[in-house]
Amino acid sequence: MNFSLFYQLLESHSNHGNAHFLQGVVSELQELGHRVRVFEPDHGWNRKSLLKEHGTDALEQFREKDQNQVRVVYNRQTLDLEKVAAESDVIIVQSNEPWLVNGFGVLHNRLMRGAGPKNSFKLLFHDSHHRSVSDPAWLNRFRLDFYDGILVFGKMLRNVYRKHGWSKYVWIWHEAADIRRFFPRYPSTEYPFGDLVWIGNWGDVERTGELNQFLFHPVQALGLKCHIYGRHYPREILGLLKRQNIEYCGRLPNFHIPKVFANHAVSIQVPRRIYAGTWSGIPAIRPFEALACGIPLITSPWQDNEGLFESGKDFLVARDGDEMRQHLRTILNDPGFALQLAAHGLATIREHHTCSHRVTQLLQIVAAQDISGSDLQESALCTDTLTTAE
Repeated sequence: MNFSLFYQLLESHSNHGNAHFLQGVVSELQELGHRVRVFEPDHGWNRKSLLKEHGTDALEQFREKDQNQVRVVYNRQTLDLEKVAAESDVIIVQSNEPWLVNGFGVLHNRLMRGAGPKNSFKLLFHDSHHRSVSDPAWLNRFRLDFYDGILVFGKMLRNVYRKHGWSKYVWIWHEAADIRRFFPRYPSTEYPFGDLVWIGNWGDVERTGELNQFLFHPVQALGLKCHIYGRHYPREILGLLKRQNIEYCGRLPNFHIPKVFANHAVSIQVPRRIYAGTWSGIPAIRPFEALACGIPLITSPWQDNEGLFESGKDFLVARDGDEMRQHLRTILNDPGFALQLAAHGLATIREHHTCSHRVTQLLQIVAAQDISGSDLQESALCTDTLTTAE
C-alpha cells in the first residue's frame, strides 16, 4: 500500500519527543513492502528550531541515518491535496493547521459522497499532543467528522474525543520503542561515564519542583556522578547544576541516546506535570527508550492506569525524594537486582511495545473493508489484537 504521513520533522531532534516512534513506524512499514512518504512543513517549529541552532549540517546528519525514508517538504502553496489523495491508499495527518486537516477532510467527504465509486484512500487523524486537554477549543478548529478514524495515545485522550462527539472510531495507539535504533549497547568513550543520566528538556515550570525533589537533591545527597542532556535550561538552573557538581551536556540527538545509556548505571524518568496529573496513565516516550536500551529505570510518581508495564519489575517508582534515594542506592549497590530489573523491562518492550507491534495494529485498522461502515470501533494497541469499544 501507499502511505502518506503528514508529520512534523522526523529527524531525531531532542525537542520532538515522539520523532523516534514515528521513524520506527516508517521503517516497519517499509520493511513490510509498503511505500511510505513523509510530508513535512517547510515552516514547522521543529525544523526552524533545528536549523536555527545547528544549521543544515544537523539535518544532513540525521538523514544519513535514514536514507531510505522519503521526505517531501511542503507548504500551502505547493501542496496538491487531490494529487496526494490520488497517489495514496492511507493518509495519516498529525497537524495543528486547519487548512491541511480540514482540506483533506473535505476532500475525503466529497469523494465519498460522489456519484462514482468511493475513493480508495483511508484518512486518519493522529493526535499525540495535550492541546485537546489543555485547550479544549482547539478541537473545534477541525472537521474530524470527515475522517475515517482518529488515533490517540491513551484512554484519557479517547474520552476527550468522545465528549466532542467523535467517539465512534477512535483507536488507542500508544507510542512504542523503535528497537532497530534503541537497543542495549556496549560502553564507549564517545560519551562520558557516570552513575546516573537524565535525558529531558527543561520545560519551563512544568516540573521544576519535581526535578529538585527527584533528581537534584538525591544526586547531591548521594554524591553521584550525574549527566543531564536536553535543551532550554535557563542560566540560573545551569548555575545550580554547576554548584551541585551535576554536568550539563546539552542537546542530544535521539539516535545517540542508546550510547549515553550504555555509559551509566541507572536512569530516571520525571514526567511532566501533565503526565503525572491530567494525563495520568499515558507514558511519555522516554520510558520506552530507556527500557529498550536495557538500563535500570526509576520514575517519579506516575500511574500506569492502562497496565502497559509492571511496576517493581520493569522499573521502580519513587513516591518521594527519600524513596528515590533508597532506590538509587539499591540499584547502584546490588548489580544482580539492577540486571534483573533491566532484563525484565527490556523483555516487556520486546514482547509488547515495539514499533512492529504498533504497525501490526495499524494495518489491522486499515485492513477493515470499510472503516466507516464496519463495527470495528476501538483498538487497544498495547495488545496484539483489536478489541471493540466499551
